[in-house]
Amino acid sequence: MAIFRHATFEISAAKPSGLPSSLGAEIAFAGRSNAGKSSAINTLVGHTRLAFVSKTPGRTQLINVFRMRNGAALVDLPGYGFAQVPLAVRLQWQGLLEEYLIRRTNLIGLVLIMDSRRPLTELDWKMVGWFAPTGRPIHCLLTKSDKLTRQAQAETLRETRAALAEALPTYINGITVQLFSSLKKTGMAEVERVVDGWLTAAHFPADDVLASAAAEVEDQKDGDVDAVTAEDKKSPRQSGE
Repeated sequence: MAIFRHATFEISAAKPSGLPSSLGAEIAFAGRSNAGKSSAINTLVGHTRLAFVSKTPGRTQLINVFRMRNGAALVDLPGYGFAQVPLAVRLQWQGLLEEYLIRRTNLIGLVLIMDSRRPLTELDWKMVGWFAPTGRPIHCLLTKSDKLTRQAQAETLRETRAALAEALPTYINGITVQLFSSLKKTGMAEVERVVDGWLTAAHFPADDVLASAAAEVEDQKDGDVDAVTAEDKKSPRQSGE
C-alpha cells in the first residue's frame, strides 16, 4: 500500500491561518515531545530526515505539511508537553493545536503518537478531548514498542484500548490503537491500512485532481521519451528532409 511513501515537504506555518486553503484531505500527526513522532513520520515516508528529529524535545514549533502522492497531506503538528519549554510558549502551542484540530475543515483524522512505555498522559487525554467531539477518527501509535518485552507489549496494548473504550464508550468513529517501532519498522502496514480507510471514506475530490495531475506529468514524460526514440530511429536521409 505504502500511501505515505515519497511524501514531499510543502510548507511550514506558525499558525493554522498560514496554511494553504487546500481542499485536499489532511491527516494530522500529533504527540507529546520525545514520544517518537518525527521518527515515526520518517519511517512511514521512507526518508531519514524529512521530519526534523531534534535531540532537544520541544524544538519543533511549526506546523509542517508534507504532500503525499495521492494528493492528501500529512500534517506534522508541534510536539507538546515538554517541561523545559517556557510556559508562554507552551500555552501558545496549546492554542495552535486546539485551533487546528477543531477548526480545520479538511482534517479527516488524527494519528496520536504516544510512547508505549507511558501512554495516555494527562496531555494525551487533553488531545483526545479536543478532537473526539469532532466525530473524526483517532488512531494511536504506541511507539518505541521494541523497548518492551512481548508480554509488556500485549499488556500495554490491551490496557490502552480498555482505558479509551471506558472513557469514550459512545465515540461513533472510535479510537484504534496499535504498537509501532521506528527502529524495527514494525506496524507500518497497519497504520497505512487505517489511514487509507479514512481517505477512501472521505474521498476528497481535490485528491483525485492532484493525483490526476501527477499522472499527466508522468504521461508527458513518457511521451517525450517516445518522441525522442522515434527521432533516433529515423535514417540520415529522413532526418535531412
